[in-house]
Amino acid sequence: MFDGRDPIYVQIADQIRSDIVAGRLQDGDQVMSTTQYAQTYRINPATAAKAFTELAGDGVLHKQRGIGMFVAEGARERLRSARRESFLADRLTPVVQEARELGMSTDELLNHIRKVAR
Repeated sequence: MFDGRDPIYVQIADQIRSDIVAGRLQDGDQVMSTTQYAQTYRINPATAAKAFTELAGDGVLHKQRGIGMFVAEGARERLRSARRESFLADRLTPVVQEARELGMSTDELLNHIRKVAR
C-alpha cells in the first residue's frame, strides 16, 4: 500500500481523504485506530497518529475522547471543493493553454470534453 515517494503518514492521510471523497467513508464514520493501522500495515503507531493529527488539524477528522477518530461533518464537500480548485488550476488550465498554442478552438475542446464525459 505504501510505495510512493511521500512519507507514509502523508500517504495514509491522502488515502483517507480519497476514501472520503469517493464516499467509502461518510460523515460520522469511525476510522481505524492508530493501533489498528499499525498492526494492519505493519507501521509505527506514531506514523498513523501523525496522519490523524494532520487530518484533524485540517478539519477532516475529529476525535471523540476515549472512542476514536471520526470523519468530520461536511468533510467530503470541503475536500471535493479543494480538489476541484486544484484540478482546474493544476491540470485543466495547462491543457487549455497547450490547446490554444496548438490552435484549437474552445468549441473543439468543449466537444471533446462532452464526448469523453459520456
